[in-house]
Amino acid sequence: MSLLDLENVHVHYGAIHALKGVTITVGPGQIVTLVGANGAGKSTTLRAISGLLRPSQGTIRFEGKSLAGCPAHDIVKLGVSHVPEGRIVFANLSVEDNLELGAYLRKDRAGIIQDRKKVYAIFPRLEERRRQASGTLSGGEQQMLAIGRALMSRPKLLLMDEPSLGLAPILVREIFRVIREIREQGMTIVLVEQNARMALSVADRGYVLETGVVCLADRADALLKNPEVQAAYLGGAA
Repeated sequence: MSLLDLENVHVHYGAIHALKGVTITVGPGQIVTLVGANGAGKSTTLRAISGLLRPSQGTIRFEGKSLAGCPAHDIVKLGVSHVPEGRIVFANLSVEDNLELGAYLRKDRAGIIQDRKKVYAIFPRLEERRRQASGTLSGGEQQMLAIGRALMSRPKLLLMDEPSLGLAPILVREIFRVIREIREQGMTIVLVEQNARMALSVADRGYVLETGVVCLADRADALLKNPEVQAAYLGGAA
């Protein structure tokens, strides 16, 4: 059984045809990565899944249930959490308040406190800065907070859009360590990432998008060895 299915999904921005029949399957516990150049439709695919964009054609199913017409907050209730590109933390609120907002649909106070402790275990730096205004954090710390906030809704599926964007190499490695750790805890992840080599190295399966079309789909290790993928997205052979 798959957890998430996109079938023949089309998305338009006005006259722009951004997705042209995208079909993707994500199994429980998998990391699936979307690879492609800027403008290929990767972020648009995530936004369609999370309800921020409405497909003009095609179906998106989560746990067998159609997401057609579901508002974004109802999709969060179903178990889909989106870590957006650019982090987008609430700059004037503390780290702890940002995490609390991630759990805004939940009523189980004891569970929320427990999950906050789990986030601090994954990101000890956030606990050190829990009273600090989020806008004063470094870029890497804000990315940690954005991931932690998404985890506070206790999702079944985590959508991650460019988690390493603009970060120093040492922080990129830290973020990918966390992605592996979250996955080992049973999380299913759809990952959009410009660093295609690192994304494919942690993924089970990859889809290559070009101008809104899936042009290649395979196991991640096979895509890493594919000469066309190496030439186009990996800077040549490793």
